[in-house]
Amino acid sequence: MAGEWCLIESDPGVFSALIRDFGVEGVQVEEIFSLDEDSFESLKPVHGLVFLFKCIKDSDPKESIVQDSRLDDIFFAKQVITNACATQAIVNILLNVKHGDIRLGSMLSDFRDFTQAFDSVNKGLALSNSILIRTVHNSFSRQQIFEYDNSMPRKEEDSYHFIGYVPIDGRLYELDGIKAGPIDHGSFVDTDWLNLARTAIQKRINRYKEGEIHFNLMAITSDRKMVLEKQIKDLQAAVKSGEEMETENQDQFISTEINRLQNLIDLEDEKRRNYKVENVRRKHNYLPFIVEMIKILASERKLLPLVQDAKEKLQEKGKKSSSNKTPVKAV
Repeated sequence: MAGEWCLIESDPGVFSALIRDFGVEGVQVEEIFSLDEDSFESLKPVHGLVFLFKCIKDSDPKESIVQDSRLDDIFFAKQVITNACATQAIVNILLNVKHGDIRLGSMLSDFRDFTQAFDSVNKGLALSNSILIRTVHNSFSRQQIFEYDNSMPRKEEDSYHFIGYVPIDGRLYELDGIKAGPIDHGSFVDTDWLNLARTAIQKRINRYKEGEIHFNLMAITSDRKMVLEKQIKDLQAAVKSGEEMETENQDQFISTEINRLQNLIDLEDEKRRNYKVENVRRKHNYLPFIVEMIKILASERKLLPLVQDAKEKLQEKGKKSSSNKTPVKAV
């Protein structure tokens, strides 16, 4: 029986670390803030997109769900357990990507080989029951400071869902674990698959009310540092081979370009250090520290005055908020 799966934060640092902990090398995750073509250009090669959206009750448009022999060549696992959709989207994408930059590692390679002959439901069951994959997934759960009594009624919260978009054999597929199968968004023979994906994502966004902002888009890309280092090596190799370039001052151009690429590598290193610190903080249990701090404040008789001060500030904030509200006209 599958164990519990935690909710995972939609964050490129979390998803990049999650993929690395699966044993996959050569890829990382980048957040995309706009559907403009330029937002995707600097991230290429992009191997797949992970899209997060708020679940709404509406009638889905007619979708072309794959039910033919193409299923033999597309890895698609049905989602059969709650909270697993983040890992579900990542695994569904990675096991369909064939690119020289990506090395899956033993965990996902063994899983793919083991489930090769399974249908989508049994692939989903195998995924939800994989102790290795579930352990990695749950290692990114946020530490809870307090336990909630599940018997008490709680306010209904919005639910969110991750899906994947991936190019396979010249066609774009949407991989949504709660659907009956992959959704075919058509051929991209005469265009970049990302153009087709941007259109599909925009259509989904258009189904929401104007002003809805609960979306998040991330790209699974080749390791940015690896790509930049390769570009530097190619430039250095061109210099050694005496290759002519279409530029007036070749030596100055190459030197400037190498410096630019090295600066980008330095920024990538800094970003990864920040991600590492943030992920450590996400996983850390601060409860013992909080308890000790409260004990010290209580022993020094500072706790009650601080609580009272916080109450007064909260009340003052509430008064300001009320005075700034615009009256609503009844219609």
